[in-house]
Amino acid sequence: MTQSPAPQLPSPKERRRLREAKSLSQADVAARVGVTRETVRSWESGRTTPRGRKRGAYVRLLTAPDPATTADVADETETDVVDESEVTARQEPVPKAETETEAESTAEATHEGEGESESGRESEGKSEGEPEPRTPAPPPPSLTPPQAFDALYAFCTPALVRQTYLLTGRRELARESVERAFQLAWHRWPEVAVDRDPAGWVRATAYEYALSPWHRLRPGHRQPEAPPADPADRALLDVFLKLPPVYRRTLLLYDGIGLDLPETAAETEASTPAAANRLLHAREAVAARLPELAAPDELHRRLSVLAATERLRAAKPRTVRYGSEHRARTWTRAAIAFTVLLIGATSLTLQTAPDHYEPPMAPGATVRGLPPRAAPGPLSDEQLELHAFLKSQTVSGPERLVPETR
Repeated sequence: MTQSPAPQLPSPKERRRLREAKSLSQADVAARVGVTRETVRSWESGRTTPRGRKRGAYVRLLTAPDPATTADVADETETDVVDESEVTARQEPVPKAETETEAESTAEATHEGEGESESGRESEGKSEGEPEPRTPAPPPPSLTPPQAFDALYAFCTPALVRQTYLLTGRRELARESVERAFQLAWHRWPEVAVDRDPAGWVRATAYEYALSPWHRLRPGHRQPEAPPADPADRALLDVFLKLPPVYRRTLLLYDGIGLDLPETAAETEASTPAAANRLLHAREAVAARLPELAAPDELHRRLSVLAATERLRAAKPRTVRYGSEHRARTWTRAAIAFTVLLIGATSLTLQTAPDHYEPPMAPGATVRGLPPRAAPGPLSDEQLELHAFLKSQTVSGPERLVPETR
């Protein structure tokens, strides 16, 4: 009897992305699969992998498109007293090099064992020493940078737009923030592509842009937008938007998305105790206005319902990539034009500036030894006698100042 192949399990990074796309927390996944939250966290970090029926239930929960299918996954799991992956998750972490070596050796041993068992079942008459031919596994398909960006955009945009709407309460600002974050991601794609969490990189960038205080100076943002139609959703959004931005972001990351406390502290650029205090104060503020939301699970459910009621759509990935390239070309041309203008101004200054030193005029100095000039008034007897003498000795006309020869 041929065994059915095990379901293909996504990579640890993909597991977390799929969970966030469905607006599920680690506690929700643990409750539906039938394990603890620490086990789900160990699966997403790559330290352990699910096995048996829990592996199939976990894969169906992440990849099922119908919400009704994901709600019934927990019924199909086995009810073990102690899960093997749970015990492994609580052990001490193993160094990365040893984990990879053990995983490779285990995979090779499992592959060899399955090959021998299948070959024994298919051909019992073959000798034991005859080698069994192996078909090499096809290499994984490589994606071009535009294809990889489009896949990331299609995966993250629906949930990210709804999350940004909860942060700001503005539909257009949420769409603009997500598009601007992806434009910056495409501009820095070599850096984002090798990041350990590209979805987290884009999410942090979108949150920073959406919570920027400069938006209040824009004319279109001086008036509030229309609130949700449901009174309960309107009350929740009003209470949520009255929280300080850092409290709002911490509460959304922890209770809305389902990140753990260290990841929330790292994304908000705070210490773990500071993030815990912000989370507690935010929960107290929400519970004071809405006592029915004092439980974290109920708060997470209501936030998910509030985000799902808004039909928010962003532009196509090709449009976002074109906008990023157009923006980069515009800034490049502006930088080139400014550089040319600066060079022209410098050249004009060099041409018109003086090329030699011209000393300034010395200030006037007082001449000593001469009698001071008399003030206007009647002439003295000596001055009258001199005046008469000069008048008698000179003639009228140009020759008046020419002395006579004797």
